[in-house]
Amino acid sequence: MATAASIPATHARTSVLTDYAELFKPRVTLMVLITAAAGFYLGCLRSGISPLNPQFIQAMIGIGMVTAGSSTLNQVIERRTDALMPRTRQRPMAARRISFGHGLAIGLLCIALGSAYLAVTTNLITSMLTMLTAIGYVAIYTPLKRISMAATFVGAFPGALPPLIGWTASRGFIEWQAVALFAILFVWQFPHFEAIGWLYRDDYARAGIRVTAVAKPGGRATAAQALFYAVLMIPVSLWPVWLGTSGRIYGVVAVVLGIAYLYYTLRFTRITRDLPAAESRKIARDLLRVSVIYLPLLLAAMMLNAQGRIFY
Repeated sequence: MATAASIPATHARTSVLTDYAELFKPRVTLMVLITAAAGFYLGCLRSGISPLNPQFIQAMIGIGMVTAGSSTLNQVIERRTDALMPRTRQRPMAARRISFGHGLAIGLLCIALGSAYLAVTTNLITSMLTMLTAIGYVAIYTPLKRISMAATFVGAFPGALPPLIGWTASRGFIEWQAVALFAILFVWQFPHFEAIGWLYRDDYARAGIRVTAVAKPGGRATAAQALFYAVLMIPVSLWPVWLGTSGRIYGVVAVVLGIAYLYYTLRFTRITRDLPAAESRKIARDLLRVSVIYLPLLLAAMMLNAQGRIFY
């Protein structure tokens, strides 16, 4: 039977573990690992080796550690900003459950250990690219969000690197096939983030974060940017077919998925009208959900039809 003294201690340990999990942003980290795993898988097939090898686990561990560290440092830097927004004010740093020094130490340690682990278990270029992703996200994109709406464009570069990093983890160097994966992730992000920006524009305005929906409140710039990249998404998603990374079946799936993504982005342009707030948010939320579904389906189709194979 637990004693009265042991109950608070157990609760405290659980709270700290919960706070650590929130610092590491598990959903963001999972998405990074999924896209990196896709790059690793396709790179292995290019080399003619089985993707099911020990280096896969090693690469995912290292990439996951650096991603968790980057998410932590992001919250360290944005702790005051997060405290101003209802949806983020209960984060560990914003709510002051974890101190500045504590969060800073965890973030730096995860990035340092993860990068070193990748250098030892995979190769130097993978380690350097992963470190570059962390620097771009934490040191450039995060502070820029309060200065310029260009932060979305700048942040898309580190956001698009995971599949390229997965490729280099298996191949050891950068190739055009990896660049195509980078391009897909880069373009995909814009409708996704413009939907987020519009959905939470009041929060961002309160915190002084200059997303497009805040800097250009009429909605036209937000809708135009999302639509431009949704159109561009279709030809960019077909680049792996031309490079031989995937076959024609993937090409058909990419076109169908691209049209669906474009359709919901076209619906999103209705935010420029004088709609009720609830309807405007629903349109943005629909696009956000479709974007989250679109990317894993696209990558799954690419992997299943890799190099023209079917269900390799």
